[in-house]
Amino acid sequence: MNASPTGTLQLLPFRAVRYNPSVSDLSAVVAPPYDVIDDAEQAALEAADPHNVVRLILPRDPDVAGADRYTAAAQTFEQWLDDETLLVDDAPALYVYQQTRAGIVLQRGLLGGVVMQPLDGGVILPHENVRTGPVEDRLALMRAMRANPEPIFLLYDGGGVATASSAAAVTRSRVASAVTSDGITHELWSLTDPAELAAIAADLAPRKAMIADGHHRYTTYGYLRDELHADGEGAGPWDAGLTLLVDASVATPDIRAIHRVVPKLSLEHALGAASDAFRVVHLDASVDDVDRALAVLGEQQSPAFLLGDGHSFALLLDPDPDRLAAAKPVDRTPAWWDLDASVASVFVMEELLGVSDAAGQVEAEHDPASALRLAQRDGGIALFLKPAPLAGIVAVAEAGDAMPRKSTLFLPKPRSGMAMRAFRFEQ
Repeated sequence: MNASPTGTLQLLPFRAVRYNPSVSDLSAVVAPPYDVIDDAEQAALEAADPHNVVRLILPRDPDVAGADRYTAAAQTFEQWLDDETLLVDDAPALYVYQQTRAGIVLQRGLLGGVVMQPLDGGVILPHENVRTGPVEDRLALMRAMRANPEPIFLLYDGGGVATASSAAAVTRSRVASAVTSDGITHELWSLTDPAELAAIAADLAPRKAMIADGHHRYTTYGYLRDELHADGEGAGPWDAGLTLLVDASVATPDIRAIHRVVPKLSLEHALGAASDAFRVVHLDASVDDVDRALAVLGEQQSPAFLLGDGHSFALLLDPDPDRLAAAKPVDRTPAWWDLDASVASVFVMEELLGVSDAAGQVEAEHDPASALRLAQRDGGIALFLKPAPLAGIVAVAEAGDAMPRKSTLFLPKPRSGMAMRAFRFEQ
């Protein structure tokens, strides 16, 4: 991912809105991104600290008649700024964000405001489709807050000046640190020297980056920009959106699959529907939990899938090559059809099981145990996938195609609350 055919990759310094260390323990107020927080985790985060960022990224409906949760989030944000729970950094900066566990660097990148580019422009590459509902939700939140409360996550091939500056920064004093319950240490360093920022900008300009996480939020950034332009506000800080630009040359991300739950479908019926197109292999009783079953799946050649209902598991292997070839949509690239997530969406779910992932008939779940619980609750099955290889994901993005929505989980994710970006401090 090096040369950009059109446009430039621009990551703008910003005055970060950060938690006041004298008011809040940062480890207690940061949170995972909004879209991986379930109800139980939301309640736990709220209980951890009254100022946890989850109250901004996943606000509750207020008790006030006629108010909405997005307005409530904006009011909470303003209150925390007023009472100095949140402070604003004095000078615009790019922030080096590093994640480590037991002293091992898991990920390092630059946090800033990425200038939006058309998704077909060859600079910022998507690899997944989006749905309208999450975009409308995030748009309502950012419109009310006039802020980007959490970053998206872009991946690029580093190795240049930006990489060297980031490596040098982590030897200096950090500006923030938090240790989360998964044992990961999250740290920030600020880069404010104009010459250094100019050199980083020149290094990034000819490059391109792939959206690893945050397709809905990136789309939302563009809608909010267009909306404010249409309202006569012109060019401004809304032309960029808060982004962690992760350097893949520092550490390869941990990529995991996102699984599917098909409600009200018995395992027997699903296997019967798939048996004409796949070789069905029932796993024996010794494979009695999802982790063991996934290990067996991981040993299979693609395309291969695991079905479970909470009581037993079976593999779908060796698809009929003629039927598989016939199922490929004519408008999709070979790179797209090489990925299990695409085969699962079109061939397994739509053609064999008669359900549509795109139409919202199927639930997406990143945690395998949670997928099984949902399947049992809804009288259905869980469809488990192997993780997509990074090279395959990049190939789809560079071909101008997009995987089915919620196909990949890139870890570790940046924590929400390490730094936020408010428009009025960028004007």
